[in-house]
Amino acid sequence: MRFGADEAGKGPVLGSMFAAAVRAPAVAIPADVDDSKRLQPEHRRELAAQLREDDRVDIGVAEVPPARIDGRGRWADADTDMNTLTVAAQAEALAAVVRDGDGGICDGGETDADRFGRRVTDRLDADVELRAEHGADETYAMVAAASVVAKVERDAHVAALSDRYADLGSGYPSDPSTREFLTRYVDREGDLPDCARHSWSTCEDVLAAREQSALHEF
Repeated sequence: MRFGADEAGKGPVLGSMFAAAVRAPAVAIPADVDDSKRLQPEHRRELAAQLREDDRVDIGVAEVPPARIDGRGRWADADTDMNTLTVAAQAEALAAVVRDGDGGICDGGETDADRFGRRVTDRLDADVELRAEHGADETYAMVAAASVVAKVERDAHVAALSDRYADLGSGYPSDPSTREFLTRYVDREGDLPDCARHSWSTCEDVLAAREQSALHEF
């Protein structure tokens, strides 16, 4: 059986990263599936629902929360390198669905795609034929399907965070709404929210600005 894997949410400063794996016969993948970034949110949700409702399709999802990315709490002694975390996330998603003899492709999550593929394979108990390619979600339908599932999971996660904290934008450092949310939250609470990746420079900048402002007030 063939499979594909990809992740969503590697770059944001807010929220979790998600990886998804899809294992299915090629005929079970919708003809209009594409790299999730090329699809409108409603279309992504429809495709993800279609995949989940098809008994021929097996789906695995792994979440890497901000605390794991930062090495906080129970992950205090864990590796927080994002390439390693991406390897772990794809492997965890794949482990939920792959079986001995399967073959497939994952989207390369580091500069050396071949090395990335070997690292993912080394974390799997199943004997599979796996390779990684950059831009695999743009080339292979199975990987595109995984990218859709991962992105829908990430979108739902961000929506839930917005319900909890009010509007926080996309969660990306370049989003003014995200930066404004972080600034307001730190000004009000004196610390970062749990949903933030505390170790990222965006958060460090917000805390530094708050500290400088407090010094001026003093």
